[in-house]
Amino acid sequence: MAPTPTEESPASTTLSNLAPDTGRPISGSTMVRFGAGFMAISVLWALGLSSVATVLLPQRLKDLGVDDPDSLLATISAVTAIVSLVSNLVFGNFSDRTRSRLGRRTPWVVAGGALGGVTLFGVGVIGNITLLTIDYCLCMVGLNMMLAPAIAVLSDRVPENIRGTMSTFWGVGAAIGYPLGAIIGARFITTGEASTPGFVLGGILMGVSGIVAVALWPKERSAVDLEATSGSLGDLLRSFIPPTRNAGDFYKAFIGRFTMLLSYQMINAYQLYIIQDHLKEAGEPLSAAQVAATVTLTNTIIMVAGLVGGFISGPLSDLLRRRKVPVVLASLCFAVGVTMPWIMPTTTGMYLFACIAGFGYAVYNAVDQALNVDVLPNPEKAGKDLGILNMSTTLGQMSGPIITANVVRATDSYTLVFPISITFAVLGCIAIMAIRRVR
Repeated sequence: MAPTPTEESPASTTLSNLAPDTGRPISGSTMVRFGAGFMAISVLWALGLSSVATVLLPQRLKDLGVDDPDSLLATISAVTAIVSLVSNLVFGNFSDRTRSRLGRRTPWVVAGGALGGVTLFGVGVIGNITLLTIDYCLCMVGLNMMLAPAIAVLSDRVPENIRGTMSTFWGVGAAIGYPLGAIIGARFITTGEASTPGFVLGGILMGVSGIVAVALWPKERSAVDLEATSGSLGDLLRSFIPPTRNAGDFYKAFIGRFTMLLSYQMINAYQLYIIQDHLKEAGEPLSAAQVAATVTLTNTIIMVAGLVGGFISGPLSDLLRRRKVPVVLASLCFAVGVTMPWIMPTTTGMYLFACIAGFGYAVYNAVDQALNVDVLPNPEKAGKDLGILNMSTTLGQMSGPIITANVVRATDSYTLVFPISITFAVLGCIAIMAIRRVR
């Protein structure tokens, strides 16, 4: 048996072509089904969530007469991010321990998508801010109930030598879904209000995402015959302990993803408000029609740039047998993109941001999940450990809006938001470059 790579002994450049669950190579048709499933689930949930989180929810807070929607949006983002942080870890671990005829991951993927869809629709019909926040928290529970097991499929069933490509489908799906969701959401605020049909559509898209993915993927093997886990409370609690052995690179990947997502969310969560309050044309703020048009074109550019970057990067990563280089270059590209609306607070600056940062973030998303799987200390605990790594995403998503809100509150401007975002993106590069087990 080949020695297990350690941080003192970098991994071999040879990647296995055997599926972890069967020990055999997979066929071309199976590869296509996995790719289609990863793209479908990513596109659908990102479409649904982005239409609400990026556009419809911020507008709804204004429609409800909230005095300080910027701060309230940051508070809601923080609360829901904490819920996501816990639920991603919990459901990743629960899926590791599931022993059902449908497999370990399938039941959670389907049920989570359904819960997320119903509660995402609820955001558009609940008028009480407290109840709205609780409902949005339940949406994040459902989303992470679906995503944590779905991401673990990369470790469970996908051979090492095509993980970059499969990660590309996941990343490209998000690259399509996020901007297209914002475009769709913008179509429902042209009258200055967030209409209910937008929330209905968002809920449906998220609700069917897990079902579509499971239908496309080859049927998961029964988990009934897997070694049973202890049912004691003590064993369950111990199963949540983070990895400690050969885990240095694991935590470097955690830091790298946290800082990058923080950088990204500082801008993305406030995209509508930045366009409304930071950009000017001929020295004047944009009109409502100009705001809607700018949101649409910005996200169209992000989507196109993301498709190009995403489809190129994953297969290239597999071909070169490298994960770190694309991730680092993508982070730097994103940082350059953030510079554009900082030095040019116009629609032109925003469009340049969309092109450059959109390309960089898509490349990052396409390869980073493969890198995360490659640094797992124990593939048998992939759900839980990937849940821990995905906590970095949640922490970044939570911290970014909080930082932006406080900077804007302190300076009454978005000017300082951009250099702070750039700094965190560069810090993420440093953390990824420090990883030793993955080239």
